[in-house]
Amino acid sequence: MSLAAEPGRSWLSSQDCDLDTFRELVERTTDPAGYPHASAVVENVLVYDSERLRGARSPREVQAELVRALTDGPGVVVFKGAFPDPLVVDRATAVFEALISEQNESGAGAGDHFAKPGANERVWNALEKAALYDPEVFADYYANDIVALVSRAWLGPGYQITSQVNVVNPGGAAQTAHRDYHLGFLSDEQAAAYPAHVHRLSPVLTLQGAVAHCDMPVESGPTLYLPYSQTYEPGYLAWRRPEFLAYFKARHVQLPLAKGDAAFFNPAVFHAAGTNRTLDVRRTANLLQVSSAFGRAMETVDREAVANAVYPVLRRRRSEGAGEAWLENVVAASAEGYPFPTNLDSDPPVDGMAPPSQADLVRRALREDWVPRVLRDELRAAAARRES
Repeated sequence: MSLAAEPGRSWLSSQDCDLDTFRELVERTTDPAGYPHASAVVENVLVYDSERLRGARSPREVQAELVRALTDGPGVVVFKGAFPDPLVVDRATAVFEALISEQNESGAGAGDHFAKPGANERVWNALEKAALYDPEVFADYYANDIVALVSRAWLGPGYQITSQVNVVNPGGAAQTAHRDYHLGFLSDEQAAAYPAHVHRLSPVLTLQGAVAHCDMPVESGPTLYLPYSQTYEPGYLAWRRPEFLAYFKARHVQLPLAKGDAAFFNPAVFHAAGTNRTLDVRRTANLLQVSSAFGRAMETVDREAVANAVYPVLRRRRSEGAGEAWLENVVAASAEGYPFPTNLDSDPPVDGMAPPSQADLVRRALREDWVPRVLRDELRAAAARRES
């Protein structure tokens, strides 16, 4: 997935989509020797034991391996036991179910991008809604170290998490195969208007993930993947073509997940949620879309409200001895970590080339033990300074 332009290929078109070339890239075998931190290769996908990663001597080496896996490797990684405490997952599931009930009672419905309306129960912007509904549960959930590890590996600091809860009921049909946000949400004509280097850049602006909130046997329809498909440069123009869809249908892989497992993948991997063929499994996943500080997230999140809701929990947990890494993971998931765009007349740089971000203010509040009202006032004043 090199960002270097190929000679004579500054633009891509549908004429560049060749199934034989695609097959040459996709039909390879994952060599476990290249991924020493992985515990197994299953269906060509790398599987990691989360407890083993937590004990790794060099987190940076683990992150470098994950980058290789997501870039030139299969493009998909599974973390077994990413959420080791089932109570943390169950409490979050209860919040999600409450949000779904409120949504249904209000008559509001949530559509889907790549499946028929009504096939799934979807909660958009579940991150903000969960934080405001139960900030204690939110903090315990998003303090997760595996989510932070892979997010920082792929996107660096200042990443922004958004969350969409998806429940596929028994009989729920599969999605169509697709690539994901950004270019994956554009028509072929719109995608072709962007130069080839943007097609190569788009995947490194986003990380896709899913946390299993119940056991997901294959018959319940966990995500279908086509490993290595992210390496195909014209893929954003190819995924709708019948021959590529037929190839995906014939060659995709599908891994069962246990409650608390998590899967993360390059958004350029051809993928689709599977059909729930069970009679009794409501397949519940928290879909995580993690965005680079330098990109645009798909959802609008009131991170000021989220930070204010979660801060009392962080302050209390810090006084009770919570570690800096635990606190930082929650701050990263809740507050805006990047200070731009802003109004540099009223919000000038401080001690460098950038003003403090929301996350910087929350960190300062924790260091100096501000009462919640002080942080609320400082966040509001900072937001006012950003206005033009």
